[in-house]
Amino acid sequence: MVKYLSPTATVQDAVHCGTCAVVGNSGRLRGSKYGEKIDSHKFVMRMNTAQVTGFEEDVGTRTTHHFMYPESAMNLHPNVHLVLVPFKPLDLKWLASALSTGDIQQTYKRVKRFIKADKNKILIIHPGFLKYIQDKWTQHHGKYPSTGLITLIFSIHTCTRVSVFGFGADSKGNWHHYWEDNHNAGAFLKSGVHNGTFELQLIERLATEGKLAFYK
Repeated sequence: MVKYLSPTATVQDAVHCGTCAVVGNSGRLRGSKYGEKIDSHKFVMRMNTAQVTGFEEDVGTRTTHHFMYPESAMNLHPNVHLVLVPFKPLDLKWLASALSTGDIQQTYKRVKRFIKADKNKILIIHPGFLKYIQDKWTQHHGKYPSTGLITLIFSIHTCTRVSVFGFGADSKGNWHHYWEDNHNAGAFLKSGVHNGTFELQLIERLATEGKLAFYK
């Protein structure tokens, strides 16, 4: 069953209230020992190619919702909601293909032909919600918001209490994933695709306003 998550109804029909942990992929999670705290939330949301195995002490073990697009897709365990973030029309066709025929192998680069996921737990972010985030939240800083920020705004509209982990640069000022050593860690900031500095400042402001808890 596929369900669109609209910008007006948000996601209340899908996951009504509760505590949510939004787990980003920042290198600042490495050595954090936040795993137990993350797992204590009712809903645990991850995104893209987030790794859990081998990093449980820092990032936890549970996942209830996994946000992705074709180029960041990965296989999911049973009972995890696959939340598609459709940045382009082809992404919708890819999802149908990846769960059936495997016809689509290429977007702007090679993508997974098939994906393992619970077909009864498929959600799709409504394109209008993505536009709302770009217009109202990021204010067009960057070409489009990151999957992490989309997940975070989704959670603010859904959850009673939101806790945010793994966003921003590590203690040395480097931007990279916690499961890898990036020798060119500053390059992400120069890409122009996402504005990491603006998004981090937005998260910090929301934390100051009491809209979420930000674990650095």
